[in-house]
Amino acid sequence: MEFLRVLTVGILVSWVPSMVGGEVMASHLGHIPAIYNFGDSNSDTGGIAAAFYPMAAPCGETFFGKPAGRGCDGRLIIDFIAEHMKLPYLSAYLNSIGTNFRHGANFATGGATIRRQNESWFLNGASPFSLDIQTEQFHQFKERTTDLYNQAKKRSKRSNLPRPKDFSKALYTFDIGQNDIAACFRNNMSDEQMRVAIPDIVDKFAAAVKFLYTEGARVFWVHNTGPIGCLPVAIVGVRNPKPGYLDEQGCVKGQNDIAMDFNRLLKDKMIQLRTKLPEAAITYVDIYAAKYGLISNAKNQGFDEAFKICCGIHENDISIWCGNKGLRNGTEVFGGSCAKPSTSISWDGVHYSEAANRWVANQILKGWLSNPHVTNTQAFHKHRDLL
Repeated sequence: MEFLRVLTVGILVSWVPSMVGGEVMASHLGHIPAIYNFGDSNSDTGGIAAAFYPMAAPCGETFFGKPAGRGCDGRLIIDFIAEHMKLPYLSAYLNSIGTNFRHGANFATGGATIRRQNESWFLNGASPFSLDIQTEQFHQFKERTTDLYNQAKKRSKRSNLPRPKDFSKALYTFDIGQNDIAACFRNNMSDEQMRVAIPDIVDKFAAAVKFLYTEGARVFWVHNTGPIGCLPVAIVGVRNPKPGYLDEQGCVKGQNDIAMDFNRLLKDKMIQLRTKLPEAAITYVDIYAAKYGLISNAKNQGFDEAFKICCGIHENDISIWCGNKGLRNGTEVFGGSCAKPSTSISWDGVHYSEAANRWVANQILKGWLSNPHVTNTQAFHKHRDLL
């Protein structure tokens, strides 16, 4: 469960516009046959669990009724996206049991970063599967599944394999970056040092997009990073903060400022890539605004106070993580879940609950937070010329 401690980012997909002459064009939803996702625990549907240790109960209890490879009580935003597109939930690339890759694959792993981290960071919960590794895994996946598909003569032997023609028609989604910012804080970097590091992080993100473009990917959806200073684990230990340390919502202002710096550069970089990759449809979505909006308006949206942690125990310098056992006042206790996860924004202090993921997914599916902007009627569509 160490991976549940690592701060994560949301870079996912909601709808699919494409650019022709600078304008968003639309076609039919059914033309999107698959999703290929890259990211961290915000969109990991079983990768890190397959690579190391499975998630522990009560993860998965709300929807799946058991742990299902997700650091959440149920579905993630990527799951709601797949549902909306009438596609099955994504199988994790690293999971060898019960996988079906006909409609895509998930290369995300909990704790993943854009830049590779050092060994000490891995020991603190980061994933060894950084973004460049994930894109290389995609390269191998594409080559090997294409070979297997072409070798298979019977349709039944092809049923779990992606159709080679679908790679250029698929949707490529990203949910990564927040752990890179967390690494900066963990290494006690100054604000100035972090602002120097961020352009390199963004450049490596762009390199991954360009690599996938050379592999035939054409439709990309990029979420920026969420308000990491609003995660309960960033706030739970704060005692008598200095003026200005917390913002008007009670979030750690400095952490959110760095997240917004990252987001500004990421947005600019994606706009630049639209001219450098002329056949690409790249959409940037402001996940930060969606999540901060929920936190700012929690009670009006049917949630308890914004920073309540549903699963685990975090109080008085005691941290017992979700699904783990620990000592409280000399007595062993279990970090179980709250009675009504649907009223909590945070599942375990780091990850959002299924109810919050559903709320955020509904906001981004409306199309108001995308760049280029798309209307609801254009959601999940792309231009026929790319097919």
